[in-house]
Amino acid sequence: MTSVDLSIALPELLLSLWAMAALMAGAYFGKDKLAVALTWGTVAVFLLLAVMVGILEPGARPAFGGLLIDDSFGRFAKMAILLSGAAVLVMGMDYLTRARMMAFEYPILVALATVGMMIMVSAGDLITLYMGLELQSLALYVLAAFRRDSVKATEAGLKYFVLGALASGLLLYGASLVYGYAGTTRLADIAGAVHEGHLPVGLLMGLAFMLAGLAFKVSAVPFHMWTPDVYEGSPTPVTAFFATAPKVAAMGLVARLVFDGFGGAPGDWGQILGLLAGLSMVIGAIGALGQRNLKRLMAYSSISHMGFALLGLTAGNEAGVKATMLYMAIYVTMSIGVFAFILTMRREGRQVVQIDDLNMLSRSQPLAAWAVLILMFSLAGVPPLIGFWAKFAVLTAAIGAGYITLAVVGVIASVIGAFYYLRIVYFMFFGSEVDPMDKDVAPVQRWLTLAAAAITLLGVINLFGIEGAAGIAAQALVH
Repeated sequence: MTSVDLSIALPELLLSLWAMAALMAGAYFGKDKLAVALTWGTVAVFLLLAVMVGILEPGARPAFGGLLIDDSFGRFAKMAILLSGAAVLVMGMDYLTRARMMAFEYPILVALATVGMMIMVSAGDLITLYMGLELQSLALYVLAAFRRDSVKATEAGLKYFVLGALASGLLLYGASLVYGYAGTTRLADIAGAVHEGHLPVGLLMGLAFMLAGLAFKVSAVPFHMWTPDVYEGSPTPVTAFFATAPKVAAMGLVARLVFDGFGGAPGDWGQILGLLAGLSMVIGAIGALGQRNLKRLMAYSSISHMGFALLGLTAGNEAGVKATMLYMAIYVTMSIGVFAFILTMRREGRQVVQIDDLNMLSRSQPLAAWAVLILMFSLAGVPPLIGFWAKFAVLTAAIGAGYITLAVVGVIASVIGAFYYLRIVYFMFFGSEVDPMDKDVAPVQRWLTLAAAAITLLGVINLFGIEGAAGIAAQALVH
């Protein structure tokens, strides 16, 4: 270990030190006194680290003998993770305070999960990959059951833990097969075992098991069964966190694994990703049709959207990676806006999450209704909003790589998905009369909803430069 290694891993080290210092401070001074201060401190650390990661010089730099890789791809993913984590922490404080769950452990768990995510997207070795994944997962298991007096939250945490342990077992078994056949755990060295564009059977089996384990983390079908129950049972700020940063990290890890370790055989692993993508797009869209709970609907929506993101990786080329990273950045922005709005949904001081509760929202809160309309149209892929261009990018990449059937499946899934998004809009503007929802909401929640809607609407001009950054990230990965 050298000073260069430490400088490369500085963002992860600083965040780890902050988490440990916050833990000691919270334990010493008491959980109720420092909860809000530590949350704001964690937000500030996230933003500072995002700026630090963003201003790093371009180029790939290995650390610790190749265990970590600092490149433009990892930096793009880290910035998305840190910014979405900061947004979720800010918009969840009012909810947690009202629900009397504002404890100092909450921002610390989010920080530790974020450290794991940052390691995941920079992993250059199967061991590092697993360590980052488990650090993220263990913190998320606790967050899912953070409301200890709730049966649904306890069920969500337990279900997430049990199925997560199964996914980790699949991942480890696949990693052991890869190590057995390649003789190494370094992704760069594993790539040397690919012969003439095809994987030996042992490596292919190992990769299949690893992708099955990672499919759980991105809620891809058929490893999606935990998502609706965990989304519904977890506290809403935790659900918002699940829907954003971990998705970016897991998708980045899948991309890192297949391109750095098995990039010489895209035809082999492209079939696996294509199957996951096709099933996720269709089953996620169909599953959302019958949902009346907004959090469960967003769970099935995320399943379908992760299918679209995987569709870009299926292409197996630079254009596909660029499309996927662009898709994830746009999806995270839209999700933050939607969940910020869900956090404002209260009637007589009580949280409400049913679609029926949105009836005639346009009459009592017209600005919020129009913002949600823009977000729903974008999630549905209605042109010219940025959600349309995200889907257009992945579909174009898939068609360019010859996956025309999958692209057609994606279009059909998008049409199906438009129904449940437009149904929400119908309830807001043409539903029956109900008691209006409370208007005394936290300003930050309202502003995040409006900001996300504005980005969704104004981003059609030049996507705020994200497309160029995603292209640089893709170029760094596919070399």
